[in-house]
Amino acid sequence: MGGVFDILHVGHVHFLKMAKELGDELVVIVAHDETVKRRKGRPPINPAEDRAELLRAIRYVDDVVIGEPGEISPDLIKKLDPDIIALGPDQEFSCEELKKRLREHGIKAEVVRLPYLYKHDRAKTSKIIERIIETFCE
Repeated sequence: MGGVFDILHVGHVHFLKMAKELGDELVVIVAHDETVKRRKGRPPINPAEDRAELLRAIRYVDDVVIGEPGEISPDLIKKLDPDIIALGPDQEFSCEELKKRLREHGIKAEVVRLPYLYKHDRAKTSKIIERIIETFCE
């Protein structure tokens, strides 16, 4: 599974727990800083190395890899050789399109989208940033 994980929050914990329950081992790919800039239109608040270190401290996570700049790398996925790739509820990837791209590279992993288990208006980094700005910057 992969994601930005810029400001860790309870939604991430629920997501990581669900992803861990899908298999024996959970390897998380943390988005490269350049990928965050391109996808979010802003640099990450925390650098990839810090985000990876925080994720390693979560009991559901077995290993963390920092992704390459750009989209999901078939080479990295092939190297990790997952049985299942879990996408978060707000990730902008189509499960079917991603599965098709992976198949083109000989990767047979199942791709699943995990649902929100927590209030998505609260457990979302952009909403947390908005609340910080409203509370402390006005």
